[in-house]
Amino acid sequence: MEYIRVTKENLEKEHICCAISNNKDVQVSSKKTWLFDRFDEGLVFLKSTERGKCFIEYIPAENAWVPIKADGYMYIDCLWVSGSFKGHGYSSDLLNACIADSKEKGKKGLCILCAAKKMPFLADPKFLKYKGFLVGDEADNGIQLMYLPFDQKAEVPKFKECAKHPRIDEPGYVLYYTSQCPFNAKYVPIVEQTAKENHIPFRAVHLESRESAQNAPTPVTNYALFHDGKYVTNEQMNDKKFLKLVNG
Repeated sequence: MEYIRVTKENLEKEHICCAISNNKDVQVSSKKTWLFDRFDEGLVFLKSTERGKCFIEYIPAENAWVPIKADGYMYIDCLWVSGSFKGHGYSSDLLNACIADSKEKGKKGLCILCAAKKMPFLADPKFLKYKGFLVGDEADNGIQLMYLPFDQKAEVPKFKECAKHPRIDEPGYVLYYTSQCPFNAKYVPIVEQTAKENHIPFRAVHLESRESAQNAPTPVTNYALFHDGKYVTNEQMNDKKFLKLVNG
């Protein structure tokens, strides 16, 4: 497998790997705008040269859009290999490339979000444990911050206090999200409209800056849905999924 690093220079012509085929889709433009602004902050997007979902996205933890304390680490936004790419060792290829790059940049190690049991849009904990990752911290909702130290004396990364106990003081459904996930550009407005048409109390909070994301009341910031103050899920919703959730 050959890989290519997406940069400011080739961003417009490259496919961004998620389940989107049309480069003119609002999801693509939203994600590419978000990426463009992150490259100067050290973000790396490495993907298969073949079209499909096979990529890794990572950034210095100080610039990550999550509420963590992990100075000196590299934070993996997303490691996604699926479809026909699964089972060929490509996840290991991408992770190894991230490790080599991070060591070359003098980082203390890597960190990434997952959960004790595999959850949608989060890394596979079994794979991470196999690769030597350890659990650095865990929030009340079961979301874990796993890390791979390059030096066993390196400080263990932790969640900020605001993320340790994900809860808000607001009734109804409240969604916190960023533009890191391209699906949000399409589906958040759909859920908003669905909630309005069905008279369901709903408010979407778009985290549009690194500072707001780093102080969010949830360890997962690219999509975190609350109901009556309690954290519900990080799984992206369309209209049918949302109504199924609401109606139980």
